[in-house]
Amino acid sequence: MAILGTLLKKGITLGESLEQQYTSPLDLQKQELRKLLIHSKQTRFGEKYQFGTILKSFKKGRVDQFYTEYCQHVPLFDYDKIFDEWWQEAKNGKRDVCYPGKIKYFALSSGTSGATSKYIPITKDMIKSIRRTSVRQILSLSRYELPNELFTKGILMLGGSTNLRKHGTYFEGDLSGITAAQIPFWFQHFYKPGKKIAKTSDWGSKLDDITKKAKDWDIGIIVGVPAWLQILMEKIVNYYGVKTIHDIWPNLKIFVHGGVSFEPYKKGFEKLVAHPLIYMETYLASEGFIAFQAFPDRKSMKLVLNNGIFYEFVPFNSKNFDEDGSIRGNPETYHIGQVEENKEYALLLTTNAGTWRYLIGDVIKFASVEEAEIQITGRTKHFLSLCGEHLSLDNMNKAIELVSEELNIDIREFTVIGEPSGSLFAHRWYIGTDDEVDEPLLTKSLDEKLMSLNDDYKVERGHALKDFSVNVLPSAVFYDWMKKQGKEGGQNKFPRVLKKEKSENWKSFLSDQKQNF
Repeated sequence: MAILGTLLKKGITLGESLEQQYTSPLDLQKQELRKLLIHSKQTRFGEKYQFGTILKSFKKGRVDQFYTEYCQHVPLFDYDKIFDEWWQEAKNGKRDVCYPGKIKYFALSSGTSGATSKYIPITKDMIKSIRRTSVRQILSLSRYELPNELFTKGILMLGGSTNLRKHGTYFEGDLSGITAAQIPFWFQHFYKPGKKIAKTSDWGSKLDDITKKAKDWDIGIIVGVPAWLQILMEKIVNYYGVKTIHDIWPNLKIFVHGGVSFEPYKKGFEKLVAHPLIYMETYLASEGFIAFQAFPDRKSMKLVLNNGIFYEFVPFNSKNFDEDGSIRGNPETYHIGQVEENKEYALLLTTNAGTWRYLIGDVIKFASVEEAEIQITGRTKHFLSLCGEHLSLDNMNKAIELVSEELNIDIREFTVIGEPSGSLFAHRWYIGTDDEVDEPLLTKSLDEKLMSLNDDYKVERGHALKDFSVNVLPSAVFYDWMKKQGKEGGQNKFPRVLKKEKSENWKSFLSDQKQNF
């Protein structure tokens, strides 16, 4: 097996993707959009929006003439608009709607903004793209100082059930369940928890089954959403009565995570390991595999430019978005050749699953335009600006990280509600921790950290934002609420900002649960 590890590592070193390394980002993206337009030219969407005419512009003189034509012909879509006008028909079994053929799979998103559950089309081409990018991320391990033997160890992927639900002409489920159900044969030797446990639909039963089998596996890499993996690792440590997860999996070296910022979870993870892990961030959304951390010394992720996705970027400002984070009419949009570093942009995606100029809801900034390296800074609807405080998800995550360090506590989850308070405004924070904590001290520390991170917030705390409160809750309360919403496990995450109906639902849930904490 050590020989296999050596061969794999040599193959990884030789097999790096050269096209993205030696081609300009704009050239790669232009080529990608052209392929998507050609492939979908004869769909109903392609005929309505004149893909044939757009394609002629790729031969015209100006370097970005193609993009001007694309913007003029194809409108922007949020989820509700594209689902109502197009995806609904594909979901009902019609062929050649937004992408050639029938859509066999729909991924149920976690619905952290907008609709309760979103149905995102997943095509065979998209599954192939996700697989290719996954391999590309594995190739990036050649840049890390890792023992050859690691490449012979098991890879635990904690995702949704592969037992997909059939509805008429399509199957639905968590994206991680859809992709895990189609793992290539060469990977099955390494894949854990294996096909049988992966089919389990009940999340609690799945964690119990994995816990009982854990001692039989030699795991080197774990993959999943931080909250659920932390819960699993705690279950395993407690079940076997050991000090750390390394007492069960001594060769565990890498944690591949995504979905939410890992920083708020880091302190809790460090309590569960005997030696540091390598943390690798991925940006795998239901709409596609967008980026991954390619270098060990960087916190940014490399945007995947040549694998079935064309990106557009909308400056995230009050000119393009209203106070609720909804996009305004006729916003500014840029292609990758027009962006600047350290400015926030909302992402639009065009993909090989039939999404066209689709507002995914994430906000990013470029750490390097030349190398197409990005960082996720938030969500279009996960920010607070009731009175001009402009508090971003990035601010919230950093403040929680700093408070955790200062008070030496493990904050597992958090969320915040912004609401009127008399004639002024209030922020209501809910903090999930199982450690003993002085609530007034935590409140004071969190407020101070937010003021140090955000000047607008500091100004408004002296004016319109007079009310600031923190409620400390057991972390289980957050997971119980998610279970009640039918969003336990898989790729589901707790919303960092609760608005409108969700905030009322949360308050009602807490009122019902008060006797339990």
